[in-house]
Amino acid sequence: MNSITLSAAELEYLASPQAVRERAAKVFARASAGETAFRLNLSKLPEAARLVCEVTRRSYPDLGKIPFHARWEHFQAGGHDRLARVEQALAPVSKEERARAKIDLAVVSVLLDAGAGAKWVFHDGPRGKFSRSEGLAIASLELFLAGAFSSDPKHPLRADSKGLIGLSVETLARGFQVDAHNPLIGLEGRCELLNRLGRALEMRSEYFGASRPARPGNLFDALRTKAAGQALSAKDVLAALLFGFQDMWPARTTVNGVGFGDMWVYDLDGKADFENLVPFHKLSQWMSYSLIEPLVEAGLEVTGAEDFTGLPEYRNGGLLLDMGVLELKNPADASKLHAPDSRLIIEWRSLTVALLDRLGDLVRKEFNFTEAEFPLGKVLQGGTWAAGRETAARLRGGLPPLNIESDGTVF
Repeated sequence: MNSITLSAAELEYLASPQAVRERAAKVFARASAGETAFRLNLSKLPEAARLVCEVTRRSYPDLGKIPFHARWEHFQAGGHDRLARVEQALAPVSKEERARAKIDLAVVSVLLDAGAGAKWVFHDGPRGKFSRSEGLAIASLELFLAGAFSSDPKHPLRADSKGLIGLSVETLARGFQVDAHNPLIGLEGRCELLNRLGRALEMRSEYFGASRPARPGNLFDALRTKAAGQALSAKDVLAALLFGFQDMWPARTTVNGVGFGDMWVYDLDGKADFENLVPFHKLSQWMSYSLIEPLVEAGLEVTGAEDFTGLPEYRNGGLLLDMGVLELKNPADASKLHAPDSRLIIEWRSLTVALLDRLGDLVRKEFNFTEAEFPLGKVLQGGTWAAGRETAARLRGGLPPLNIESDGTVF
């Protein structure tokens, strides 16, 4: 575990999409100089972009109606409107309370979405079996509707600190239908993360209110105050999640005594610890995308979503490897088990961020959209994530191209 002390300005910078992009650019420069475990084949990027455009047109013939890459689409897997049950249950409450409940759902569901493994499936009754992100989304939605994250039986459609702290592995296992024949990777890690989320909510009243039990959804009120009747910056949403939830993350790299999530130490030839930190904030950026819809529904305007980076996870990064844009210098690395803090994984994720920006430019050029009209969040949804899943299914039966030792809190 690394323990680092930073100034408030340094920490604020590292909590921004700008820092994710700029630190990734430094690793990209190293790769361009031949100094990473990966070889860059930029001549193959147009072919990857063509595949992304093909997948996007197939999934969204009306390119103008592509949503952001958020959690909400997964709930509707198989063409079933499962969110109608949420809307019906929330119909009697105010638009503000509806936003809080949807934020509760989005936060918990995103945190439960780390890689499930190839063997796990969720049986959704007559609607069929669903695996991976869609199955995890449906399972988390069912748990939410059953009140598994609430401590108040009279108000089941919420997540609160008391309910999250008391959540057991057994409850989560039942909700995810886990047994000896249906194993889920990182089950204990997922439960521990939600337990820590509950405790974190009570430690940050400036984000989640002073009343107990606290709720993730109370973030709506903090963000509404920050907007003060004006547009709310997407970067402010991300910062609120990072600083509000900073007590939740496992202590991989501690900054000013607190674990700061998806940020890693990598030698960038910096002269200080600050210069050698590489943030990704994958789950937090995806959570930010997922909060935009309920915030807008409640009457807030959210601007600047195009500032977010591509998400450095195994679907997007896998697409780049499978299409040959990235190539392992040592092919044997594909069969090894890698820790999330290993140089190879940090390089892979950094190069994914840098290359997704370039790929996004090619996709927008093909579709004749500006960045504001077609931000990276729509490229991902259209997009790179589905294309990465297709190449993985064709080449490895859906498995990622690199084996990562996961505790259920990063990927």
